[in-house]
Amino acid sequence: MFYFIDNSAKKMIFKRTVIAGAKRHFCSNVKYVQGQSPAPKTREYFYYIDHEGMLFLDDARIKNFTSCFKEKKFLEFFFNRLRLNEGDRYREHFPFVSPCGRERNYVRCDDVPIVFTHVFRDAEGSERLAYAHAGELLNVPWDPKRVCMFPLSGRVYHPAPVRYGSIGLIRSKLAIELSKHFSFLNGEDQPPTHFTWNENKYELDRDWWKETYINQRGEPLE
Repeated sequence: MFYFIDNSAKKMIFKRTVIAGAKRHFCSNVKYVQGQSPAPKTREYFYYIDHEGMLFLDDARIKNFTSCFKEKKFLEFFFNRLRLNEGDRYREHFPFVSPCGRERNYVRCDDVPIVFTHVFRDAEGSERLAYAHAGELLNVPWDPKRVCMFPLSGRVYHPAPVRYGSIGLIRSKLAIELSKHFSFLNGEDQPPTHFTWNENKYELDRDWWKETYINQRGEPLE
């Protein structure tokens, strides 16, 4: 299976290794075969994103750093096409899809598909938040006023592009560092009220997440 990516007038080919035999796999009572063809010239593949943002084939028996996808250009290609699954196939169990021509790559995740990994400064000196383990190829503007943490889970979130559901999870390592800068004026059993970054103290917007994918799932967060 190949991906063709046009980059600076050069065609780069990335090969994805997929074992798509006759073995049938299961995910929450959903049956599928990697590479199955539900219609002529159409193929379907199934992926999983863990809470650290690593991408795997959904049926990989062992999911760790050795078995995740690491090629940054492939990750950029895959995540640039990732969006909410608004079709009829597998929507309940694979709520995201990354289409590529006639190929459909269905995605489920531990929490949300976008996991932010680190903060960096771009060439203009603006702070950006990188995601998906693609180095700095995938990123959004860093907005310290809109970091939110839910005491119930301890997880920290930040806005993401609309096509991903408008919200992304901050990976554990970075979240631990950021949590040192939270202030809890309403008590530590409530979401933080302020966040200090680069010697500036920001009052947090604690409602923005209510319009995102994570709230639409209907799970208790606060």
